[in-house]
Amino acid sequence: FYNNSKCCIVGTAYKICNKNATWFKHPISGAVWSNYTTCINHEDYNWTQQINTIYQTGYLVSFIALLLSIAILTYFKSLRCARNTLHTHMFTSFAINNLLWLLWYRLVVEHPSVVLHNGWWCQILHVILHYFLLTNYAWMLAEGFYLHTLLVFAFTSEDTLVRWSWTLAWSTPLVVISLYTLLRTIYDHTSECWINESPFTEVLVVPVCMSMALNLVFLCNIVRVLWVKLQAGPSHLSNSTPSRTLLQAFRATLLLLPLLGLHYLLTPFRPPKQHPWEPFYEVVSATTSSFQGLCVATLFCFLNGEVVAQIKRRWQFMFFRTRANSYTATTVSVRQFVRSTAGPGDNEDKV
Repeated sequence: FYNNSKCCIVGTAYKICNKNATWFKHPISGAVWSNYTTCINHEDYNWTQQINTIYQTGYLVSFIALLLSIAILTYFKSLRCARNTLHTHMFTSFAINNLLWLLWYRLVVEHPSVVLHNGWWCQILHVILHYFLLTNYAWMLAEGFYLHTLLVFAFTSEDTLVRWSWTLAWSTPLVVISLYTLLRTIYDHTSECWINESPFTEVLVVPVCMSMALNLVFLCNIVRVLWVKLQAGPSHLSNSTPSRTLLQAFRATLLLLPLLGLHYLLTPFRPPKQHPWEPFYEVVSATTSSFQGLCVATLFCFLNGEVVAQIKRRWQFMFFRTRANSYTATTVSVRQFVRSTAGPGDNEDKV
């Protein structure tokens, strides 16, 4: 071991001298390798670990909430409708994406040796992860399109809308991610598990921004149509009043879309390194990105009036049935006890 050190921030960097008096070369790049891994800014490292903890906590909480939402919507038969079918697909997309993010942090980010080795499995994980990230926004666009079509074109078949949404929301991201993968492979942007930013990341960002812009157009037109119908008076609304459930779904979507887009709205304005606003940006970005799934589950399921009513009805049925069974069993037991203790001439009814 030859310690050819040079000064760095808080540690030393070194190169390894082989037995044949040659410098150790990196097994992948083939270049002489200097180990700078000991040059760690511990303050920056600890801060990065805290941000990663926010990400992982948010993804885990969101994953659990989404699984619970999927279970609720599939368990109650009365909740099975076209609108909730879209919700279930969206929950599934978010749940898979959150699980993949957890795997990415646990298996890749926390293991520099994995990033350095750049195995095929971590590259595939990167591609699949970003595919489901695109499906999240594709399903949000499907939700906005569904609401807009039902309100503006009242005689559209809901089943047809669901089929089109299902096809486009799962297939369109596949085309985008295939193009992204092809470009990065052709131009050899495949090092370090693709964890570094690439010029071809724009291939992913542009469709997301387009889906957000389209949803904004849909929502503006929905607000316009609702306002016109409300201003027209009761006679005009007699046959064309938007359903209560449609209005609830619209309100949920209206609340959710700005939050879902907040991360990408902040991205172009990322503060430079060492800027006083950089920690605030990191915390907000981590929170809005990782807790998106929880927001989706809360607004579309946990706060959904139909879901709350079904859960209350089920709870009351189970609670009162248990009490009724307990009362019946107690009555039968008392009567059996009276019969066993009463004499031949005793009258049970008197007791």
